This record gives sequence, C-alpha cells and structure tokens, in this order.
Amino acid sequence: MPNSLKRLILGSPLATWAARHERLGKITGLAVFASDALSSVAYATEEILLVLVTAGAAALTLSLPLAVGIATLVVIVATSYWQTIHAYPSGGGAYIVASDNLGRLPGLVAGSALLIDYVLTVAVSVAAGVAAITSAFPALFPWRVALGVLTVVGITVANLRGVRESGRLFAVPTYWFIGSLLLLILAGFFRVLTGTVQPLPPEELQATHAVSLFLIMRAFSSGCVAITGTEAVSNGIPAFRPPESRNAGIVLGWMAAILASSFLSTTYLARVYQVVPRETETVVSILAGQVFGKGLLYYNMQAATALILLLAANTSFADFPRLSSIMARDGFMPRQLANRGDKLVFSNGILILAGLSILLLVIFRGSTHALIPLYAVGVFLSFTLSQAGMVRHWLTEAPPALHHIALNGLGALATGIVMVIIAVSKFALGAWVVVLLIPLIVFALLRIHRHYDRLASRLSLEGASRPKIGKNPVVVLVAGIHRGVVEALEYAKSLSPNVTALTVDLDSTQTAKLRLKWAEWAPDVPLVVLESPYRSILQPLLEYIDRMERQGEGRYLTVVLPEIVPSHWWEHFLHNQTALLIKAALLFRPGKITVSVPYHVED
Repeated sequence: MPNSLKRLILGSPLATWAARHERLGKITGLAVFASDALSSVAYATEEILLVLVTAGAAALTLSLPLAVGIATLVVIVATSYWQTIHAYPSGGGAYIVASDNLGRLPGLVAGSALLIDYVLTVAVSVAAGVAAITSAFPALFPWRVALGVLTVVGITVANLRGVRESGRLFAVPTYWFIGSLLLLILAGFFRVLTGTVQPLPPEELQATHAVSLFLIMRAFSSGCVAITGTEAVSNGIPAFRPPESRNAGIVLGWMAAILASSFLSTTYLARVYQVVPRETETVVSILAGQVFGKGLLYYNMQAATALILLLAANTSFADFPRLSSIMARDGFMPRQLANRGDKLVFSNGILILAGLSILLLVIFRGSTHALIPLYAVGVFLSFTLSQAGMVRHWLTEAPPALHHIALNGLGALATGIVMVIIAVSKFALGAWVVVLLIPLIVFALLRIHRHYDRLASRLSLEGASRPKIGKNPVVVLVAGIHRGVVEALEYAKSLSPNVTALTVDLDSTQTAKLRLKWAEWAPDVPLVVLESPYRSILQPLLEYIDRMERQGEGRYLTVVLPEIVPSHWWEHFLHNQTALLIKAALLFRPGKITVSVPYHVED
C-alpha cells in the first residue's frame, strides 16, 4: 500500500540512463533558477519603504537612489557569477569556489551560509506569496500559516516528481508574473508620460527616527533582498542541457536584466504614486490598484504575484539538495543526501528543506517582515567568499587575467561592504541568529567529516587478518509455541548446536501451558524462563545476555526472533512490536546479532 501511494503521487521511477533527458533548457531553466530572484521584486521595494517610513514622508524620496545602488550591485554580482559559471562548470557555486581557492574552512562557511539562505528563501517567498493573497482577500489573513504550510507541501511533491516535470510546472507562473509585471510597469509609465497619474493622498506619518546614516544603511540592506537568488544559476549548472556553461550564462544574463530593470521601475512608480506600505496590503497591491483600478487587471497582477512568490521557493528546492549532495560527497554531510531518488532528484535533501521551512513558517507565524532580518546575511557572506575565491583563482593563471581579477575583486569588495552593512544594521533585529548559526553548522559539518574519517580508518583492511569466529551460542526468544516458533527453532539449530530458548514470565498460567507443549515440540532445546516482577520484557532479557557475556560463551551471540507477518498491511497494527524494541536495544551492544525469522500468514 505505501509503495502504491508513492507511485500515485510521484509517478513511475526513472532509469539512471534517463538523467541526461531530464536536464533543463534555457526557458525552463529561467523558471527554475530565477524565480527566487525575480520574485523579490514583489517585496524588495516594500522592505526599503518600511524602514524609510519611520523617518517620515520626506525620507521616502531616498527610495529611488537606494534602488539605483541596489540595481548596480545586481549587475556587478551577476557579471562576477558569469565568470564563475565558465570557470567552474561542474556547479557548486560559492562552496566549490571557496573550498578550491581559499581552503576547507572558508568553503564550509560559504556552504553553511548558502544552506541557511535556501531555507530562509523558501520561508520568505512563501510568506510573501501568502501576504499577496491576503492583501486581495483579507478574510484569509488568520489562515496565513496553514496556507504557507500547504504551499510548501505542494512544492515538495512537485520537486519529488523530477527536475524536468517541476520545471514545466513552474514555467507558466514565472512567465505569467514577468508579463503581468511588465504590463503594470508599462501602464504606470504611460500614465506618467500622459500626465494621468493619480497619486495617493499624502498620509500623516509620524517620524519615530531621524534620517541618519544608520537608517539609510538599514533601508539599503533591507532592499538587498532583491539580490538574493543571483547565485542559484551557478550552483545548478549540471542541471542544464549541453553546453551547460553557455546555457547557464545566458539564463543568468536574462535574470539580471529583468531583475534590475523591474526593481528600478517598481521603486520609481511607487515614489510617483506616493505609495506608503500598509500592514495588511503589499506595495505591489497598492500600486496595481492605483494603476489598474480594482478590476480584472488588478486581480491578475495579485494572482501572478502570489503564484510567483509561492513558487519562488522552487529555486531553493533545486539548489539546496544539489549543494547538500556535493557536501555529502565530500564527507561533510550525511551520505544519504548524495543519493538520488526514484525520479533522479536528491529526495532526502528536498524533504529536509521542506521540514525546516515549515518549522520557520510556524515559528514566525508566516510573517515576511519577521523573517527578512534573518535573510541576506548568509547569502552576501557566500557572495563575498565566492568572489574572493575567484580572485585567487585568476591569480594562479599564467599569465594572470587582470580584467577577470578586477571584475571579481570589485564583486568581492561590493558584496563584502554590503554584508557588513547588513550584519551591523540588522544584528539586533534578528541577524544575530544567522551569525551564530553559521559557526555552529560549520562545527557540525567538521564533526561529520571527522566521523567518516575515523570510520574509514577503523574499517580499513590495512594490517587486518581474517577473523576466526567458530561456533557461537544462539538464543531464540519465544512468547508461546506455534508454527512460527517451531520454524525459528529449526533455523536456529542450523546455525549452531548450542541453542537455548528464552521466554519472559509475564503470565504464570500461559508459562505453564508453554512448558507442557515444549516437551512435545522442542524436547532437544532447553527452555529458560526469566522472571519479570515489573512485567518488563527487555530488562530480564538484557540481564541474561549480560550474564552470558560475562561467562565468555563465544565471541558472538545470535538472538533469533520469530515474527508473524499478517497478510494485510493494516493487520500489523493489531500486533505488538516487541521485536523492534529488542533489535533497537541490542543494536549498540558489540557481538550481538539479531535475526528475524518471518512466518507469513496467508489467507
């Protein structure tokens, strides 16, 4: 039944040779890897205004200069990553670049920062998408957390179905949003050019902060969420069709051009229309209402915005599992994350990302503004390490490529300054959590790597000799005597001549009946009855095994467990799971081997 349900939800498995056919073209690649960056247009302007509005209406004029600075940074970062794509066509982004050029520790810092950023991307994107829905339908506001969780579950299922299938699914919302946003921008500029702009009436804004350098830094760092996701293409180069680097570079160029132009245009129109952010309505919603009116085009814009924000999390679902698999291959994350599932995707990474994102949505009650302060610190740290690594990479070339060094050096300097600004301006607002998490994650990754190194040395055959095991005792655990127990006893006797049956006395009447039948069905196997005054099965069993170990009866002890296997899956719930408890208890005891002997009960 579970396997049938899995096939119904995820579809038929894909053969390994089909992996090449699952790769993405430029059109679907833009939808998969650029949806995160493009969707940030829907809330980046709002994050700037939310900070500036605390200094009064006059401070809102600073939004456009800040947007110009951020758009310039988009171009610098995208150009720098274009070089990374062609220098490292195997993917991995900042983690690979920093590890190869700066060393293990900087590489792990970059990898940890990206992993945190991907989880936050899912939470922020989904929360922003739900905010767009509740702006159009305020009655849904109390249900925002449930809506966010359901969205994450839906995106998870779509990604578990395969890369190409999820790419096709998410292509339509991405291009719908791009078209709707272009229509909003063109209509807004048309009204500006024709003098038909109807700005909102000025609001009485009470200034709670003075216009200061710190406030401007906060506004700039809030708007820098527009740049997050720029690195996604460089992390997922192997997902593109050949030539991989060329296709990935083209997609990165498209993404940067659309992002920078649409972000600047949206910020400019918000200033022209005197848009002030509200608690229950987004800036894009207010702007669309002023440009289109509350008609069909307005609801089309809201629907497209909500959908792209909800599905922008797909970029993380494409990159988090892939980065996790690379780090797992290097021995810094659990090896299960390096395995592909039935649909040729890294299923374990997808499920972990979904679980962590849902946890964040629940903890922060689906609030975009509560999550934003945690956002962008990690990604700008990875930007800086990646660009610094690329500078080191070009310096090792013979002769050094000076124009490449200058470009990546500018990228490292710009993103490093922004990282410091974000960390300082948002530290008290929640960025301290990420600053604390990164070293903790790096420590955990190093411990995982140390475990694998130690395990490899212990399992090495260097200097090893063949073990001499010989005959060892076998005990069979019984709770009664029936066909399944008789088969288990015969199997135990085939393993060793030294077989003992154990039963725990929980019911004196049943134990007496067992003794009577035992003489008839297993007279050649001694039956040991263990007393249990507190009705525990495990405790007397473990004490008996400890006594055997102290007596030195062989290097190994095999514990045989007769298990009844019903004919229907639901009938398993009608039987106790004592065998599972015993296996778990003996797993961590050296020299103890548990063997299940299943007896299948057919209809």
